[in-house]
Parts: sequence; C-alpha cells; structure tokens
Amino acid sequence: MALDHALLVSLLEKPSSGYELARRFDRSIGYFWHATHQQIYKVLARMEEAGWIAGEVQAGDVAPDRTLFSVSQAGRTELARWLAEPTNPEGVRDTLMVKLRGAAFGDAHKLIPELEHHRALHANRLTAYRVIEARDFAGMLDRQRALQYQVLKSGIRFEQGWLEWCEEALGLLHSFEQDKPRRKTK
Repeated sequence: MALDHALLVSLLEKPSSGYELARRFDRSIGYFWHATHQQIYKVLARMEEAGWIAGEVQAGDVAPDRTLFSVSQAGRTELARWLAEPTNPEGVRDTLMVKLRGAAFGDAHKLIPELEHHRALHANRLTAYRVIEARDFAGMLDRQRALQYQVLKSGIRFEQGWLEWCEEALGLLHSFEQDKPRRKTK
C-alpha cells in the first residue's frame, strides 16, 4: 500500500490541514501504517500536484493561515482503482523472530527481558485498542464506522495473538533455564 492511498482514505473521512492530518493519522491509520509527519507533507504535495487532492487556504484569525486539503474527483477515481486492485498478504519482518531463531546458538535466556518488553508493549497497545473500542464503537454503527470497527477488531486480535505467543515463548525460554545443568559447589 502506498502512503498516498492511506492519506486519501483519511482525507475522505475528514478534510484536514497537513498538521491535523498528521495528528489524526498517528491516532488511527498510524497504528497499522507508520509515516512520519515529514513523509505525510511530502506525499500531500505530490498528491496535490497529481490532482488527487485540492488545498484551500483558510485565513486564521488567531493562528496562522492553513491549507485545508480535500479529495478531488481524480483522487476518488484513484482510490476506486486501488480498492479494486488485488493484493497479497504482506510478509512479516520482525527482528525478534530472527533473534529467537538465533537463540538456539547462544544463551537463549538472555531473550527473556526482551520478550517481557514486547509482551508489555503489546498489552499496552491492546489496552489502547479496548479504550478506543469502548469509546467509539458502542451501539449502532453506520457503514463507515462499521468498517473502521472491523479494522480495530483486526488490531485487537493481532495484539491478543502476540500476547498469547509471548506467553508461550517466555514459557519455553524459562523451561530452558530449568534444564540447565547446575554447577556443583565444593
């Protein structure tokens, strides 16, 4: 997926300035598609040049002027083309997985603190997702909200899977500690 398409979706949800878009992106699409604010501004300029979005300068009373971006018909056409394009699942590229394989050739128990750290990060992310779920997705949902909720549910299941895996991997590493031969003391 190109960042362009993620930004088109975000702008269709709500026309925004670059700053607002970058902040909203961090709290929504940014959970599963990371982009720096600098990347977002660069792509917005490219999308405006391509005619996919249009910027309208709004004079600020207190704050400086800002450009409010919205999706043009050409942008909607591009998004429709992209939505119809087949995709393949993206592969996983995770340093922790390589370290775990490499632990067979080293001191495996040294990975325990890192796995505990990952478990804590995934638990925190799951908690954040649950807060969003309770706050934003109670009751009847319109089409847009139902689709957004489906994305959130994918994130919840992803984090739950990671937590289960971390517990299993930690159990395995702890069992290796117990299997270590004990040094005899005189």
